[in-house]
Amino acid sequence: MIQPKYKKKLDDLLTVCKKNLRSVDEDLITRAFELSLEAHKHDIRVSGEPFFYHPYEVAMVVAKEIAIDDVSVACALLHDVAEDTEFGIKDIRQEFGDTIADIVDGATKITDIFRSHEITQAENYRKLLLSMVNDIRVMIIKFADRLHNMRTLEYLPVERQQRIAKETLDIYAPFAHRFGLAKIKWELEDQAFKYLFRKEYEDIAHAINAKRREREHYIRKFIVPIETRLRKEQIKFEVEGRPKHLYSIYNKMVNRSKPLDEIYDMFAVRIILHTEENNDCFTVYGIVSEIYKPIPERFKNYISIPKKNGYQSLHTTVVGPEGKMVEVQIRTRTMHEVAERGVAAHWLYKENNSATSFDKELESWVNWVREIFEQHSDDETPKELMESFKLNLYQDEIYVFTPKGDLRILPKGATPVDFAFDIHSNIGEHIIGAKVNGRIVTLNTVLHSGDQIEIITSKKQTPNSDWEKFVVTHKAKSHIRRWVKEESRKKSDEGKEIWEKKIKKAKIHINDDELTQFVHQHKMDNAQTLYLAIGNQEINPDEMIDLLTHVAKETEVESKDVKDDASLFDKFVQSARSITSGISLFGSEANFMHNYAKCCNPIPGDDIVGFVTTGEGIKIHRKNCRNIISMRVNGEARIVEVSWPKAEEADFISGVKISGHDRSGLLNDVTQTISTYNNTNIRSVNINTKDGLFDGQFIIYVKNITHLNAIIEKIRRTKGVTKVERFEES
Repeated sequence: MIQPKYKKKLDDLLTVCKKNLRSVDEDLITRAFELSLEAHKHDIRVSGEPFFYHPYEVAMVVAKEIAIDDVSVACALLHDVAEDTEFGIKDIRQEFGDTIADIVDGATKITDIFRSHEITQAENYRKLLLSMVNDIRVMIIKFADRLHNMRTLEYLPVERQQRIAKETLDIYAPFAHRFGLAKIKWELEDQAFKYLFRKEYEDIAHAINAKRREREHYIRKFIVPIETRLRKEQIKFEVEGRPKHLYSIYNKMVNRSKPLDEIYDMFAVRIILHTEENNDCFTVYGIVSEIYKPIPERFKNYISIPKKNGYQSLHTTVVGPEGKMVEVQIRTRTMHEVAERGVAAHWLYKENNSATSFDKELESWVNWVREIFEQHSDDETPKELMESFKLNLYQDEIYVFTPKGDLRILPKGATPVDFAFDIHSNIGEHIIGAKVNGRIVTLNTVLHSGDQIEIITSKKQTPNSDWEKFVVTHKAKSHIRRWVKEESRKKSDEGKEIWEKKIKKAKIHINDDELTQFVHQHKMDNAQTLYLAIGNQEINPDEMIDLLTHVAKETEVESKDVKDDASLFDKFVQSARSITSGISLFGSEANFMHNYAKCCNPIPGDDIVGFVTTGEGIKIHRKNCRNIISMRVNGEARIVEVSWPKAEEADFISGVKISGHDRSGLLNDVTQTISTYNNTNIRSVNINTKDGLFDGQFIIYVKNITHLNAIIEKIRRTKGVTKVERFEES
């Protein structure tokens, strides 16, 4: 028996469903409601309210603001059950069947604690989108889920607020745009804007509210003559002022480098016609243009050429009273429904509301998603995949033509290379030139709507790595990237084969660590860099072999003293010292018996002194060693000046210990901090995490102590890091 307060919620949900959906299976929604309530009965949200309120509100969003069907509402009620409760997909499948189980499974996050956040995130989206290809309702539930989460974001810590808000702005809002869900998109953007740029949000909101009455009065004044004329022409219509949402205004201020007072196109009016005749929109456009002077370059015809998400409307900007610019949108009622509710409207206008009954435009976009996430290169990293995906999500579109007059829709900023790959990958790979409107242009020429493009190819032409710098489509980027990597791999394999033959002939034995150290000393990232340089004939392998032989002879004696079971620290200290040829005493290069003090473990680059011992020669200490300070008091006469030999342009191995509070992305942030400072190379990383805390050791290559100290200081500024120190433990 459902408690009265929950019975009221169920009744409210069913009422909304009956109002907005074509048909409602009350039993289905009731059973989903009851299972969700039971599954979440012990769960509490961060806000302190019962967790069940979340799936309930998500279901209300689906029923009221997106409104596809009753199955979507049931799935919204169940969307967190499999992820957060004792009930699994198997239970949902048994109770509700395959369709609902598959939708819920598609909307369920991947939780793989053994993968990096970046990889997990990319796979989340991949799973989500491939599920969406099979059933569009998967994405509808995710939109509703994210919308309610954004509406209740205030209860989370600031760090999580900003992470979720950024993801919303980067992924979910552009998704909503692609799906034509204008209202959802606007609210997601404004909510994210509030948490990412709170001061700017509050400033714009305050300024807009302060002038609301003034703005409403102006819009009323602007509309009156249009309404009068349309009634005279016996055109059935409705006119509404369309307020610009805050994030849109902020973007205009940033892009145009202007204050709010100088953003003149914040006035917008929408004319919705009660007709299904597209030509009536053009008639009304003519009437508006007679009343107010239009700005020709601001006219956009999305009726003849709809956007990829199916959006249709006429846009024009006119000069209204007092010389203020006003944007006017003209559309039919059906166009308006599609513009506001996107895929939901497409769904409702279908006679056969099957999961795959998309409009042509929507089907095209779904195929684009499939292409990205199913056919991407194995070499393409999750980061590259998501960057390409985000790049193509939210770009404006241009409309260009083939020589035969076929229309192709490309993102704004596209080039002839993008166009060529859009036609066919084989054409893209062999493009050597292009004609735009009959004139030869460079391959990086930016295309514009209305351009007619002819591609010139050559069998001898192959992709150029420089192309990736200016292409904008994922298809072009991934093909270029894949080809370049494959060519590099071939050259690297050739170089490796040459190197191994040379090594074998010279009778040199070198392990992977020794090879890594050797290439680092010669300004290379890794062994693959060496192989690639040999394959491309950029370096002479014989010269490198000669250098390697010389180094091997210098380090042979000292390497014998290294114990097989030495600690990580002992290994890196020994390696650091191995690149020097000895210690100098009073500027002399003569050899003398010496060893290194375990109390301070000096390495090349440290300021050092020697302490004369009995039987052990001279023991080398760092000048700031606590023991050497004490020795200066008791045995000054036994302290001698020593120095490291000159090793110009050499890389020294050093170590850094780091500890702090664990968080997602911390390891990536630290490694990025290190590697981006003077192209510092990292030899090894050892990280341990427990109970929200972490500690780790980084073994890195540095030029000198100044270089090391600079890195330590930069790491110290990394969010989450509480302690950074030089690795000095033996």
